Amino acid sequence: MKDYFYHLAHVLTADLEDGEVLLLAFDGEESDFVRFNHARVRQAGTVVRRSLELDLVEGARHAGGRVELSGDAAQDQPLLAALLAELRHQRRHLPEDPYINYAADGPSGDHEVAGALPPREQALETIRGAAAGLDLAGIWAAGTLHSGFASSLGQRNWHTRASFNFDWSCHHAADKAVKANYAGLTWDPALLEERMATARRELDLMAAAPHTISPGRYRAYLAPRAMRELLSMMAWGGFGMKSQRTGQSPLLPMSAEGARLAPMVHLAEHNGRGLEPPFSPEGFAIPSRVPLIDGGLYAESLVGPRSAMEYGQPVNAAAEFPASLDMAPGELPAADVLEALGSGLYINDLWYLNFSDRSRARVTGMTRFACFWVEDGRLRAPVNVMRFDDTLFDLLGPRLEALTRERELLLDAGTYGGRSSHSHLLPGALVDAMTFTL
Repeated sequence: MKDYFYHLAHVLTADLEDGEVLLLAFDGEESDFVRFNHARVRQAGTVVRRSLELDLVEGARHAGGRVELSGDAAQDQPLLAALLAELRHQRRHLPEDPYINYAADGPSGDHEVAGALPPREQALETIRGAAAGLDLAGIWAAGTLHSGFASSLGQRNWHTRASFNFDWSCHHAADKAVKANYAGLTWDPALLEERMATARRELDLMAAAPHTISPGRYRAYLAPRAMRELLSMMAWGGFGMKSQRTGQSPLLPMSAEGARLAPMVHLAEHNGRGLEPPFSPEGFAIPSRVPLIDGGLYAESLVGPRSAMEYGQPVNAAAEFPASLDMAPGELPAADVLEALGSGLYINDLWYLNFSDRSRARVTGMTRFACFWVEDGRLRAPVNVMRFDDTLFDLLGPRLEALTRERELLLDAGTYGGRSSHSHLLPGALVDAMTFTL
């Protein structure tokens, strides 16, 4: 794909008129997708996809378009030539863009993040064996993702990475189910079998009579998947330069008023994980790590190219929303979580989250899947669905008791328009109080 992309860039830049600059952003993949139902393969296929975005610039005016490529030059080059002519026509009628920003002298380079992916048949055999007898539904997605950038100014960038993601749930009865996943760059069947065994144990507990709790505050352990939902709310406008400067960030009490989280909280955009390309679609080099919260204090904002132009800041992100969020581990061994919790709630998953007060980072949402009541350090019974309403400043501030030593890599299971490479690397969190309203 790289050679083909560079070939197209050479052909297209040769057709430019005086004063024009052409930016090209490539996105492609070679991925296997397999859907399971009742622990059996119900649908399997392979996707080979190539997409190319063009942005034709002259001064401060520009027009952009996107085309799906076949990989056959005889078919693709006429389509791209027609798109280039259409963009040239459109640009003449567009106003100047005061915040257009692209790399005029960015570094070129090729990057490859190697993964150890199993043959599809081997992975499916492991999954079928580990899931035997379960009412399992899920999706296996694995393969290679490609990103590229080229400009008529001579810059060339390429990034290839391989990853896998198996996202599944096991149904018990009615609305009772257990959710789990296993994702990464290096496949280890033992880890898949270990997580499937955990799902089986939780599924056995789901057979007990559910425990109903009254509204109030309870000690709680938030597993990494539950933490992902909470931190995604924090990231919704929380770290972007634009949302900070326009007063729309839920973290303004931190950046503007001096509020802080617990000292053990360290959050970063860790692009060096290798799942996201080290360059933006405009050709800017992206740092391998941007600290967002350091020791509980607001550190840096994510600055995309347009905000960089508007506010006079250097570009440090492709977009102003974390794509590779990393939370530092704590000191609590995962094996000791139940003992440290004592009596309270073990929360695996949350969903339907939204802000109940955005200006104070107050979030509401529902528990989901396997959430349990714990007494004296033992899982006792599943808990009926509950709604919580609490502020992130409290949950990750004075109420945060510990973070686990172990972290879980969670890949976005989204496949709309292409397989997502967004990820979270997160510990679990023990809090001494979480507010439930019903």
